[in-house]
Amino acid sequence: MNFDTYSRCPVCTSKNIHFYKNGSFDFQTINRDLIKITDSDYGKTWDLWKCLDCGHIFANPYPRQEFIHSLYSTSEDPLYEEEAQGRGKNFIGILTILEKFHPEKGKLFDVGAATGILLDQAKHLGWIPSGIEASQWCVRVAKEKHKIHLMEGDFVAVEMKKNLFTAVTMVDFIEHIPQPFEAVSKAFKILSPGGTLCLVTPDIESFAARITGKRWWHFRPAHLAYFSMGSISKMLERAGFKIVKVKKYVWTFSAHYLLSRLRPFKFLIKNAALGSFWKKIPIKLALKDSYEIYARKEN
Repeated sequence: MNFDTYSRCPVCTSKNIHFYKNGSFDFQTINRDLIKITDSDYGKTWDLWKCLDCGHIFANPYPRQEFIHSLYSTSEDPLYEEEAQGRGKNFIGILTILEKFHPEKGKLFDVGAATGILLDQAKHLGWIPSGIEASQWCVRVAKEKHKIHLMEGDFVAVEMKKNLFTAVTMVDFIEHIPQPFEAVSKAFKILSPGGTLCLVTPDIESFAARITGKRWWHFRPAHLAYFSMGSISKMLERAGFKIVKVKKYVWTFSAHYLLSRLRPFKFLIKNAALGSFWKKIPIKLALKDSYEIYARKEN
């Protein structure tokens, strides 16, 4: 059986959960192409339920961890790596803040590391990088292109030592899994005392989410969970963390990538020369619809 249902909130364990929103696709057709990082099936959601105690919104029914991991393990996404330059700029901001918390740097572990772009940046800044990724293709690209050796597997399930890392990063990760609390608890376990977790995830209460409604670009088949400040605070505090900084994440993409997301403008990238031109233009998107949260494991 590939799917299951929650009887309690996966963040705070409350039984006070209620139906929130009808799904807009047949969840039983979920496959590896629908969960790619660069998937553009915006507006498609699972049946969503909401916890009336902490505000967390989540897919219910949901795919079992073993099943969703099996999809990610065989997923390939070359378009993600084509945007490596822009994504690297996104990650530099995170690493700059982590360095302010930990000027001595140390060991950094990236969860859901994709092709290792963040870890490659961290390596050049003096961190000792490591991470884990479900996709076999991503693990191979990280090794061949960035000389980053990733663990291949399921972060929640894999055995890891306690008190090992100065920093753990989870960029656009926890909304993809059915066990978000277990993931941040695992991050708490592997962080050294005083270590910092950086979490980036969509904000379902953002202005962008409200004005775009069902067409919000974070409504997509790969996303199983949607956080508010209330639910994410509850989850982190329950795991033992103290939140020390909250800001909104800023994205950087090439004009080519953004045009490829918008059907009416795709004709602008069909010509090879013109397409190459758009790839050279970086655009910052300050949509303020994703949290960038730093939480500390107290001594």
